[in-house]
Amino acid sequence: MILTITLHPSIDRTVELGAALEVGGVARARGRATEEPAGKGVNVTRTLLAAGTASTAIVVADQHDRLVAALDGLDVPTHAVHVDAPVRQNLTIVDPDGTTTKVNESGGAVDGRVREALLDAVDELASTAAWVVLAGSLPPDTDADVVTAIVAAVRQSDGARIAVDTSGAALAAAIDAGVDLVKPNEAELAELLGLDQHALDEPEAAIAAARELARRVPTVLLTLGAHGAALVTADGGWRAAPPPTVVRSTVGAGDATLAGYLHAEQRGRDHAARLAQAVAHGSAAAALPGTGIPTLGQADATRVDVHPIGHQATTR
Repeated sequence: MILTITLHPSIDRTVELGAALEVGGVARARGRATEEPAGKGVNVTRTLLAAGTASTAIVVADQHDRLVAALDGLDVPTHAVHVDAPVRQNLTIVDPDGTTTKVNESGGAVDGRVREALLDAVDELASTAAWVVLAGSLPPDTDADVVTAIVAAVRQSDGARIAVDTSGAALAAAIDAGVDLVKPNEAELAELLGLDQHALDEPEAAIAAARELARRVPTVLLTLGAHGAALVTADGGWRAAPPPTVVRSTVGAGDATLAGYLHAEQRGRDHAARLAQAVAHGSAAAALPGTGIPTLGQADATRVDVHPIGHQATTR
C-alpha cells in the first residue's frame, strides 16, 4: 500500500475555453465546467488506484467536507484530519492550445491541534505502507517544520520509504530531514538551489543540477514539461522523451508522473522502466481534460523513449 498525505487539498474546477483567454474580455466556455476532488497527494492516490496499486489518502479536511464525500463516492480510501476551514476551490482555465491558467484559493492552516492529529494518523497508517508520499503546497500560516515532523514519524514506522513532491521551504525541510525520493520540476529545483527561476529552463542544465541534488537524496525524479523527465539515482541516470501528445490540461500531470513511477517500482521494474511508466502516465494525464486521472491502458510505457544519460535514445 502507498500512503499519500495532502496538507492542502482542493476541489479543482476546470473550464475549457473555445478561444484563447483575453484578460478583461468575456470568455465563453466550451461545454460545462468539471469538478474533481484533488490536491497533489489525492491525485497520486487516485492515479495509483486506477492502475491497480493500493493507496490511501490522508487529507487535511473535515470529514463532512464535500471533498471527502466526493472521494468516498469514488471509492478512494481516505483518512480525514479535521481542520476548521472548508477545503479550498481552485479554478483552472484552459485555452484551446492547452495553455493553462490557474487561480488557487487558500485552505486552513495546519496549527498545533491539526498537526498532532495528522501525526497520529501517520503513526497509525504508515506502518502498513511501502511508501509515504507527502505532496503539495503548505497551507498559509503553516510552518515547514511540519514536514520534518512527518518525516520523523514515518521513519519510526516499519520501513516505509518517503517520496516528496513539494517546493520552497517545505522541499528544503524534507531534504534536510532525509527522504528517499524527490520529484521537482525545473523551477522548483532552481528555487531550491537559490538560482534564477529560469536558470534551469534548458533540460541539460536541469539534469546537471539534479545530479548534484542526488548527492543528498537517493532518487531524484525530475520533470521537464514537454521534454519528458529524467531519473537520477546512485546507480546512474536516465532520460525519457514523451510520446506525441495533444495537451488538453497540464494540471495533475506531475502527480500522475510520480504515481506511474511508484506503480512500476512496486512491480519490481528496473530504473528505466520506472521512468518510462512515469512519463507515460504524465503524458496521458496531460491529454485529459481538467485534473485528469489516466488509466493504465492510457499510459502506454512502450511508446516512451528512454536512454541512459549521455547515450543516444532507443525506443522501448
